[in-house]
Amino acid sequence: MTANTNPQMRFPKTLLAPVGEFLSAQLKKLERTKKKVVKDDPLKNPNREIEKGAPDAEAEEQIGHLRSIATQVQLSRNIVQTRRALARVKIGTYGICEKCGNMIDTDRLMIYPEATLCVSCERKLEKGKATA
Repeated sequence: MTANTNPQMRFPKTLLAPVGEFLSAQLKKLERTKKKVVKDDPLKNPNREIEKGAPDAEAEEQIGHLRSIATQVQLSRNIVQTRRALARVKIGTYGICEKCGNMIDTDRLMIYPEATLCVSCERKLEKGKATA
């Protein structure tokens, strides 16, 4: 369900330019971090030696691998969210809730600049996930 947004409800381009620059820098940082996490995954290391009879070392590698996978998933989500926000900056709909079409509170955008939903719609979405 995509809301029809009011064309008068937009942030000025002069305000969005620094937001776009910030989000672009964040995106690059997230992508670099994800590459490093992938590279540092203990099970992806080509020089890895499998020690026979050392279950604690193998368990440590498995835990490191699972931590790496969880971090990669979270970074991937953040990358997608940042790309969506950047696209919204480019088309001029940044700061407008994707669900209800209302303006996203500027305090929320200051804390979470890649937000695409207002607090109310985000709560509804989270509540729906919790009951599912």
